[in-house]
Amino acid sequence: MMRAIVVVAALCAPQVADAFCGFYVTGSDKQLLADATQVVMMRKGTRTVLSMQNNYKGPPEAFAMVIPVPVVLHEADVKTLPKEVFADVERMGAPRLVEYWEQDPCFQPPPPVSYAPSGVPRPMAKRSRKKDQEDLGVTVEAQFTVGEYQIVILSAKESTGLDTWLRREKYNIPAGAEPLLRPYVESGMKFFVAKVDVKKVKFVDGRAALSPLRFHYDAEQFVLPIRLGLANSGGTQDLIVSILAPGQRYEVANHPNVTIPTNLEVADSVRDRFGAFYASLYDRTLERNPGAVVTEYAWQATSCDPCPGPVISAAQLMTLGGDVLEGAQIATPAPPPSGGRPSPRMRRVQPQWGMDFVLTRLHARYGKDLKDDLVFKAAAPIVGGREFLANGGKLEEGAQPSGANNFQGRYIIRHRWTGAIACQNPIRNRWGGPPNGAAPKPQAALELAFAPRGTVQLPSAIKQDVPEIGLKKGVLEAIKPKK
Repeated sequence: MMRAIVVVAALCAPQVADAFCGFYVTGSDKQLLADATQVVMMRKGTRTVLSMQNNYKGPPEAFAMVIPVPVVLHEADVKTLPKEVFADVERMGAPRLVEYWEQDPCFQPPPPVSYAPSGVPRPMAKRSRKKDQEDLGVTVEAQFTVGEYQIVILSAKESTGLDTWLRREKYNIPAGAEPLLRPYVESGMKFFVAKVDVKKVKFVDGRAALSPLRFHYDAEQFVLPIRLGLANSGGTQDLIVSILAPGQRYEVANHPNVTIPTNLEVADSVRDRFGAFYASLYDRTLERNPGAVVTEYAWQATSCDPCPGPVISAAQLMTLGGDVLEGAQIATPAPPPSGGRPSPRMRRVQPQWGMDFVLTRLHARYGKDLKDDLVFKAAAPIVGGREFLANGGKLEEGAQPSGANNFQGRYIIRHRWTGAIACQNPIRNRWGGPPNGAAPKPQAALELAFAPRGTVQLPSAIKQDVPEIGLKKGVLEAIKPKK
C-alpha cells in the first residue's frame, strides 16, 4: 500500500492483498492485483488532499483506477507527485528499533552548562455515444490528461448503468463490483477514472510503478473510500494511512481504536528481523482487538526522536497538499529588475508554516465483510514510546493523554555494562551510545507488505511482559497460521 504513506500490508501470504481506495479495471480478460498502494491524506477545515502511489502486477495492457469522490474534479485539482515524498513519510511514521548502551556506572558527568536560547529558526479516449450515456444514466462530467493518466470524471444514476458503461468502454470489471458501486451511486458520489497509457510506464518483472496521483476536494466528512478495493481482493487486506493536519491527531470514528504496544525491550536477534517481529506484534494486537484500527504514530511532522531519517520538510508538506490549504505560504519568484536577479516573494506569508503539522499513522486490516469506508475524527493528543522516565524512574508505558502529540512505536535493544565497576556508589541504567562512539542509526520497519508473517515467537523476542495484549516473556505459544 503506500509504500509508506499509506503504507501497506503483508503480501507474503498469498491470500492477503493490500488495500486500495478504488478498484482496477483493464482492457484485458486477465486479473489485475493491487499489491502495493500508499496513501497520504492532508486535512484542514473541510478540505481533503488525497495522495496515492499505486503499483500493480498484471498484464501490460492499459488499465484504469476507479475511485469514488464527493465532487466533480477538474484538471487544476489533480496532479502527479515525485515518488520520493512517499518514502520519506513512510520512514517518518514507521515503527523504529533503537539500541542503547549502559554508560560507565562510575562516570561522573560534568555539571550542566546553560546556554542562551537560539533563534527561531494528450488525446483523450473517445466518449461513448451520447445516446448510450443517456440510456445508461452515465454522464461524463470532465475529462483531461495529467502525466500518464487519462482522467474521466463520471456521475451515474444506477450502479448497473455504470457497470455497463465501463464494460462498453472495454474495461473488464472485476466480478462482484456492481454491488460495491451501488452505495456510492445511491449517495450521489462521482467517479474518478484514471486510465493509464502503458507506453509511458516502465514495467519491471511484470510490475508497473506509476506516478503518484494527488487530488483535492471540499467535503464535510473526512472519509477514505476503501470498499471498492474489495473487488480486487482475494481475502484480507491491510491498509496504512498517513494523515497530515495542522496541530491535530486523527482516529477512526466507525471502528474501535487501539495504540500499538510500545517501549518494549527486545532481544538482540530482533535486529536482523525487525520487520518480521513487528508484523507479529501487529497481528497479536489485532487478535486481542478484533476490528480495531491501530495507531502507530502521532508526532509533529517536522521533528522526531529518535529519527530514522530526515524529517518531513516544509517543501514536502507543500507537495502533499499545503499549496491548496488555506493559509499556506508559497515562495514565488518576483519579476527581476532589468539585468538583476529574481528576489523571492512570499504570498500569504506565515513564518514557520507547517511547523505545527501532526503526522498520524493508522494501520487497519479488513476483509470481505467490510460494510463501511473509513471515517476519520479529530482525537486528543497522546504521548508514548519515548525514553522518558516516570513513576520513580520507570520507563513510560503505552499511550497517555497529553497536551502535545509525541507517540511512536519504539522497540529497544539494550546493552548492559559489562566492564569493571570500581567505585563505591555506581549509578546504573544510564543509557547512551556505544563505547566507541559510533551509534547505529535507528532502524525503521519499512515495506511491511513484504515482511514475513508468523516467523517470530514474540515471547522469546521480548524481555518483558506485555499485559495489554496478553503476552508473557518466555512463555512460548503455538504460531497460528495467518488468515
